[in-house]
Amino acid sequence: MKFGTKAIHAGVEPDPSTGAIMTPIFQTSTYVQASPGDHKGYEYSRTQNPTRDALQKSIAALENGNHGLCFSSGLAAIDAVIKLLQPGDEVIAANDLYGGTYRLFTKVFAKYGIKFHFVSLEKAEAVSDLINDNTKLIWVETPTNPMMNIIDIAAVSEIAKKHDLLLAVDNTFATPYLQNPMDMGADIVMHSVTKYLGGHSDVVMGALVVNDEKLKTDLAFIQNSCGATPGPQDCFLVLRGIKTLHIRMDRHCENGRKVAEFLKDHPKVENVYWPGLESHPNHDIAKKQMKDFGGMISFTLKGDNKAEAFRIMESFRFFSLAESLGGIESMVNHPATMTHASIPREERLKIGLLDSLIRLSVGIEDADDLIADLKAALA
Repeated sequence: MKFGTKAIHAGVEPDPSTGAIMTPIFQTSTYVQASPGDHKGYEYSRTQNPTRDALQKSIAALENGNHGLCFSSGLAAIDAVIKLLQPGDEVIAANDLYGGTYRLFTKVFAKYGIKFHFVSLEKAEAVSDLINDNTKLIWVETPTNPMMNIIDIAAVSEIAKKHDLLLAVDNTFATPYLQNPMDMGADIVMHSVTKYLGGHSDVVMGALVVNDEKLKTDLAFIQNSCGATPGPQDCFLVLRGIKTLHIRMDRHCENGRKVAEFLKDHPKVENVYWPGLESHPNHDIAKKQMKDFGGMISFTLKGDNKAEAFRIMESFRFFSLAESLGGIESMVNHPATMTHASIPREERLKIGLLDSLIRLSVGIEDADDLIADLKAALA
């Protein structure tokens, strides 16, 4: 199946009892058994739910993977991956990553004896310098949040396989429509389903996709044992959102390009971070591993004036000032005080996350209206 067909059909089938074309919302906590242990494949909805099962199959198919697992949030999905590790194990992570991931690693798991190394991975070979006998996992985002850095997934995978390490890739910004990390050697693909997969700013959810049967079994054990599972109503909403993912992403990319081109020529803008620009340092790698470049853009202001950045963000008409991203509506965010506030300022500055940095999630409105909105706010 081509992607558009997968988005609509993969993992879902008409309900056998009624012929309903949409997967029903199985709003139930438990299932009747004919005799102890004699059931129809479902016992308790933390463990299994038919609506969630359909969504897990759909997301796995989109990522060209064998197994999907859904969680109550993106961070719950990441939490499950780190719970595969033991005290004394070490993780190498990109130094430019979502603030919630950094907080989970440093404030929660570090105190249980798991050590995290943060390094720039714009050159994949940088990961090799940190590998030792205790290293078990490499964690990357690409494009990264919020600096839009691009990491060569195939190159990092080659190093990971050489040292028998797990490679996990947060594919939230690209989505499976633009990039498939499993095809490039990733062992685990993670999504904040809250963002583009759901696509309508009405669900909080996370997902993991894997190929390896043991890895799936281990993660499913954690999923069930720790209980961070999504409800059937949310699963239904994401199944509905996925059906238009390819159409939405085409428009996000189209609008993203127009907005990035506008910003790079604006006299008040210092730097524009979008992997589709030829000036992006890893533009060639982005072209190699992505179908298109998405709707996430960050930019800084000349003079790096935080107050001016606030004034601009307060002036928008169509860009809503809010946490999150990936919805059909455009959003603007100030990472230094919002999504990445948990990262110390000195660490933010090392990666170029200045106080004036503004992150845009470019929606699917008319691009002319979005550019007019930017023009007015930047005036």
